[in-house]
Amino acid sequence: MPTINVDKYRLFEELGEQFTEESFQQLCFDFGIELDKDTENDPSRPKDQKPELAIEIPANRYDMLCFEGIAMHLNIFRGKHGTPNWKLADIPEDKMQTLIITKETEQVRPYAAGAILRNIKFTQDSYDSFISLQDKLHQNLARQRTLVAIGTHDLDTIQGPFTYEALPPKDINFVPLNQTKKINGEELMSFYETDRHLGRYLHILRDKPVYPVILDANREICSLPPIINSERSKITLDTKNVFIDMTATDQTKLDIVCNIMVAMFSQYCAEPFTIEPVKVVSEHNGTTRVTPSLAARTMDVEVDYLNQVTGLSESPASICKLLSKMAYKAEPSSDPKFVKVTVPPTRADVLHPCDVMEDVAIAYGFNSLPRSSPNRSVTIGKPLMINKLSDIVRTECAMAGWVEVMPLILCSHEENFEWLNRVDDGKTAVKLANPRTVEYQVARTSLLPGLLKTLSENKAMKLPLQIIESADVVFKDESLERKARNERRWAAAYYGKTSGFEIVHGLLDRVMTMLKVAFVTHEEGLEGKSIDYAVKENPSKADGYFIQEIDEPTFFKGRAAAIYVRLGGELKRIGELGVLHPTVLEKFDLRYPVSTLEINLEVFL
Repeated sequence: MPTINVDKYRLFEELGEQFTEESFQQLCFDFGIELDKDTENDPSRPKDQKPELAIEIPANRYDMLCFEGIAMHLNIFRGKHGTPNWKLADIPEDKMQTLIITKETEQVRPYAAGAILRNIKFTQDSYDSFISLQDKLHQNLARQRTLVAIGTHDLDTIQGPFTYEALPPKDINFVPLNQTKKINGEELMSFYETDRHLGRYLHILRDKPVYPVILDANREICSLPPIINSERSKITLDTKNVFIDMTATDQTKLDIVCNIMVAMFSQYCAEPFTIEPVKVVSEHNGTTRVTPSLAARTMDVEVDYLNQVTGLSESPASICKLLSKMAYKAEPSSDPKFVKVTVPPTRADVLHPCDVMEDVAIAYGFNSLPRSSPNRSVTIGKPLMINKLSDIVRTECAMAGWVEVMPLILCSHEENFEWLNRVDDGKTAVKLANPRTVEYQVARTSLLPGLLKTLSENKAMKLPLQIIESADVVFKDESLERKARNERRWAAAYYGKTSGFEIVHGLLDRVMTMLKVAFVTHEEGLEGKSIDYAVKENPSKADGYFIQEIDEPTFFKGRAAAIYVRLGGELKRIGELGVLHPTVLEKFDLRYPVSTLEINLEVFL
């Protein structure tokens, strides 16, 4: 959960009430956020620093990643004011500022959007909050700028129409933000290599043949997304008109970020909550659209569903009143069984009636919901054998000092195949027909992508990192009615300055010992025969497991092995272990070697 630090006195002033720590903590709890810390009585706080409140925000509430969002929603929740009516300035399309996307951008970041905040009045606090929201969106929703990058410019220092192009690095020359000397794209990579803030984003562009740039009508560079803006167009406290450019690899995330950025800070415009749109022309697909959209979505939600799940018996009018506390606009539908709910453009997290139901429960008060005992028969449950087995493996790994992680079961196609140097045969992975984002295109067929992404996101932690996961992967299976099946696997990854192959092998030995599967030598397992012969003829009578060297592109040559196990006289290959190939590490942005193992647990049932 992201943590937002806000000025305590300024927030209480905006809320129009002075809270005690206990009363504000209760307000946060009632709304579904959490007060993590109040620094007013913290002896480590410098005397010249204002007291701050550290507030934890749910991961889905991107509209509350800044002071303005927190204050606005708490005031709406307390009935101090209604949901703002965000709107676009009434400007003919031929009079709008234009952003033209050229075909070459398809090679790097094909999507872009723009917006303008006119006659805005910044204070130091609102300016700092504006910059902080960009950073929070970059770190969370935009996934370290890989999905979306935001650039802000003083519109009075540049001139439209603007173009979004992709140029060779040597053809890019500009003065980066807070610098005085012009550098080109090639020099920029080495210049910011050691920069603590920007150095971590260089890998997004480093190996690309062209770099994306935003240029104004005079061919002056405004920004080089997703790295840095130009010094020429930087915003200051005196900036009156702000041009916001956004570039992306994901259209859905782009629209969400665009709406949130302008919605939160349009309140400081001379005409509050009014945003000047930008016409975006895409040369590569011939489309023209106006951004931001600020389109509110309408849902018909069943009254009985809301009441049944929450245990309430509220009327449609009462439900609409509750939803108004959560920034919705709702009214009874022509059909008395439904309420018509309008979702504001800032609530991209609302996808289903269950999201509306949750907000009804929050508005009513979780502690005020009626309590009752289940009216169904009491039954006794027990774990599935595969879950019991997984728990045994988890416990042994934890006692051996390994940390369990739980990545998502969906991942991108690249992460599941290309990044692991594996080929998609079209018959293995279950693919989503209409993925909402490039991050979730397929159901994973291996646990390795999730482990490696976890390592990549925790490189700042002290090495070595030892992580495991015991969870399901998914495969196509035409023999089943649903055409797919789950398979429970266990995987481990060791990340350190040495490969740690022997450590991963040792973990395998420990778990196998606890599963009462003995280790047998390669010769005992095969009795001098080939693997194919052993599988067919089953010459060995002894149960146990052994490993045999393999040559697969996922692993470093000569540092990988297949894991075989014989149970009940049947020999099966259940997994692999080895040191990952350097190209795999490069794809996941890991600088040190990684050793992994992955096995199928279902063979032990």
